[in-house]
Amino acid sequence: MKTVPLHQLHVGLGAKMVPFAGFEMPVRYSSDLDEHHTVRNNVGVFDVSHMGEFLVKGPKALDLIQKVSANDAAALFDGKVQYSYLPNETCGVVDDLLVYRIEEDSYLLVVNASNIEKDWNWIQSHNSEGAEMENISDATCLFAVQGPNATATLQKLTTLDLAAMDYYTFQIGEMAGIQDVIISATGYTGAGGFEIYVKNESAEAMWKAIFEAGEEFGIKPVGLGARDTLRLEKGFCLYGNDIDDQTSPLEGGLGWVTKFTKDFINSENLKAQKEAGLKRKLVGFEMIDRGIPRGHYELCDAAGNKLGEVTSGTQSPTLQKGIGMGYVPTEFAKANSEVFIKVREKLLKARIVKLPFVKN
Repeated sequence: MKTVPLHQLHVGLGAKMVPFAGFEMPVRYSSDLDEHHTVRNNVGVFDVSHMGEFLVKGPKALDLIQKVSANDAAALFDGKVQYSYLPNETCGVVDDLLVYRIEEDSYLLVVNASNIEKDWNWIQSHNSEGAEMENISDATCLFAVQGPNATATLQKLTTLDLAAMDYYTFQIGEMAGIQDVIISATGYTGAGGFEIYVKNESAEAMWKAIFEAGEEFGIKPVGLGARDTLRLEKGFCLYGNDIDDQTSPLEGGLGWVTKFTKDFINSENLKAQKEAGLKRKLVGFEMIDRGIPRGHYELCDAAGNKLGEVTSGTQSPTLQKGIGMGYVPTEFAKANSEVFIKVREKLLKARIVKLPFVKN
């Protein structure tokens, strides 16, 4: 089991550590509920240094990224971030990722922790262009500072104008006296904020500076438990739950980042799938009956016939009701359609809703 560089710091803060994606990670420090509300209403910090980072450089960098990813990276400009995914050759998803354009011929790819080796090998196996690649995952720490008071907290530490940064853009500059920090207006909570990339040797100094700056707001460390409820309230997919090697990205709601204006791995088959019409869709649902939907619970029709299963589910701290996502046949995918969740042989009523569950 790997550990993040600040492992001992988290243990010292009383975090409950659990295995996740091959790492021992903090799942909570106080309670999932308290940490969830801290991010939605104030400011919290996640140590997500388990995530993977690859540099792709050289005159063939863009050609490689265009081939292995479904979104159109040619639309990027310096300082712009793009959400995308790596399609496989069987109409599934190798991984979803972020693509950062640092400058012409220089990109940063940010991938899921559980897929670092898989993604590296996949991209390398398709690197017939000879783009330069460097895996900097083990040398990089990543902190997600999220919530309405994230900007006010971090602005104390830098001369860069954070409030002027658009969503899904980034800057590289000085923060907390540390040079060459990547400050990215991205996140996985829907609560606003930034993700801060820093070299391992500066990680502890950055963490402490962030907490000193946020002290007046009651800043708190936040674990994976709240990260999951926060992302689910916004309808964000989790790789391994809602999308994976077997799920169609089009059925999984990733059509908006699938650009058929260019060729990419398996684009012809995905285009044919789209033209033939999708047979099922990933949908969000809210519980009408009392109950908490959990992963792999059956999604059924009124007669109890199985339609699919829950891919992600929880009790929403914001809405105070059960919410979840899962795949259903397209005829059941319309908003307000009635479905049932099978919980201990009982059918509990739910309705399909338009994502996100929690609006801004």
